[in-house]
Amino acid sequence: MLTYTFSSTDTAPLYQQLYRFIREDIAAGVLAAGVKLPSKRNFAKNLGISTITVENAYEQLIAEGYLYTLPRKGFFVTDIGNGLSVRRERIRVQECGVRTKQKKYLADFTSNQTCKEQFPFSVWAKLMRTVLKEDREGLMINAPCAGILPLRAAIAGHLKEFRGVEVEPGQIVIGAGTEYLYGLLLQLLGMEKCYGVENPGYHKIYKIYKSHRVACSCVEMDEAGVRISGLEEKKVDVVHISPSHHFPTGIVMPVSRRYELLGWAAKREGRYIIEDDYDSEFRLTGKPVPSLQSIDVQEKVIYMNTFTKTLSSTVRISYMVLPKHLAERFLEQLSFYSCTVSNFEQYVLAAFIKEGYFEKHINRMRKYYHEKRDLLLKQIGDSGLADCCSISEEDAGVHFLMEVNTELSDDEVCTALEREGIKVSSVAQYYMENAGKKEHIFVMNYSSLEEANMKETIRKLEKLFVK
Repeated sequence: MLTYTFSSTDTAPLYQQLYRFIREDIAAGVLAAGVKLPSKRNFAKNLGISTITVENAYEQLIAEGYLYTLPRKGFFVTDIGNGLSVRRERIRVQECGVRTKQKKYLADFTSNQTCKEQFPFSVWAKLMRTVLKEDREGLMINAPCAGILPLRAAIAGHLKEFRGVEVEPGQIVIGAGTEYLYGLLLQLLGMEKCYGVENPGYHKIYKIYKSHRVACSCVEMDEAGVRISGLEEKKVDVVHISPSHHFPTGIVMPVSRRYELLGWAAKREGRYIIEDDYDSEFRLTGKPVPSLQSIDVQEKVIYMNTFTKTLSSTVRISYMVLPKHLAERFLEQLSFYSCTVSNFEQYVLAAFIKEGYFEKHINRMRKYYHEKRDLLLKQIGDSGLADCCSISEEDAGVHFLMEVNTELSDDEVCTALEREGIKVSSVAQYYMENAGKKEHIFVMNYSSLEEANMKETIRKLEKLFVK
C-alpha cells in the first residue's frame, strides 16, 4: 500500500498534496506504467484522510493524463514515455536558476549595469502614480503595433532637439529591446538579403542575424569605420553600424566616410544602413556627433536606439525610425504584431521625456560619468600603470581602451584578473574572424564601477602589469 506523509506547514489542500506525491512518483518512475493504484476507500483509510480527498486527487491526475480507469477494475498509471523526463527537466530548470546568480566582482569592466543610486526612482514613482490616475482609459486599450502615439511623439521631439533628426511619430516603432526590432527588420527588408556587421563588433548582433538563418558577413574596419570596399566584396545589401561611437574600438566615423556609405547605399535598390546610435547621449567632451540619419536624403538609413544605456539595462524599451516608405510597408505587412512594451511603461516613459525629466537625467548622468572617468584616469595616471599602458577613445560613451605592454596573452590577463575579482574583456574577443586582431588592448567599461573600489582595483592591475 502506498504511504505518504502530509506536511502540516503546507498550506495547499490535502488533495493537492496527494496529487503532487503521486504525480512526482509517476514522473520519477517509482510508479511504473500499468501499475494499479489502491481503491479510493482503502487508500483513504491507510492515509487517514477522507475518501473525497483521494477522489479529488485521482480526478486531477486522470484529467492531466497521469492515470486512467478501467470499469470495475480500478485506477492505473498511464505510460507517459520516459518516466525520468519530467524530473530531469525540473532539475535543469533549477540549475538554470542557480546560474542566473551573478558573481560579485571588485570591478566588472564588462558590465553595462547602472548604479541604483543613479536611477531617478522618485520621479519615476511620481509619474507612475500620475499615469495610474490620469491615463486609466489608455492603459486598458491595446496599443498600436508600433507603440502608443504619446511615446512616439515624445521620442520624435527628443530626436529633433538632441540629434537633429526630424521625423514624424508615424515613422517610429517601439519594441522591447533592439533584439526584437532586428527580427522585425529582417521580415521587413527580406530574409534573402545579405546583412553585414562590423568586425570587430558586438557579438550579439551577429548571433541574432545568424539565428534567423540569413546570410551575414563580417566586414573589416579601418581607422574611419567600416570599409566600403569590404561591403562591395562581400555583396552586402544591409549593413549594421554604430558610426557615432563604435563598440568596442570607440571609433567615430568621420563625415567623409558617412557620405561614402550613403553613396554606397544609393547605388542599388534595396540597400539600407542600420544606424545603431546606442550611446550617443554620452559624448563627454564637445557636442554630440550628428547622426547619419540626419544627413540622409534618399531614405536609406534606419535609425535605432534604446533606453537601456541612458536609464537602466533592465528598462527593455527600444525604438527604430523607419524611412517613410518602409514605415508604410511596415503597417501594410507587419501591423498584425502586438507591441511588446506594456502601455503602462510607455505612458510613464512618454511623460518622463515630455516633461523634461529625460533631458535633465541625461545631463546629470553625463556629468556623473565624466567625473567618474576623470577620477579613474587620474588614478591610473598617478600609478605605476602610467609607464606600461596607454589610454585611448576616452571622450565618448562609458568605456575607453587601455593598451598594455605585457608578455602575457589576452586570455592569460583575463584569467589572472578574474582570480583577483576583476573582470575585463579584450578587443580581440570582439572579432568574429581572426583577420586583423589586435592584442593587449582591453575594453574598460566603467559604468558600474564603484568609486570606493577604484584604488584597490588599480593596485591589483599594477600587481599584474608593473614589473
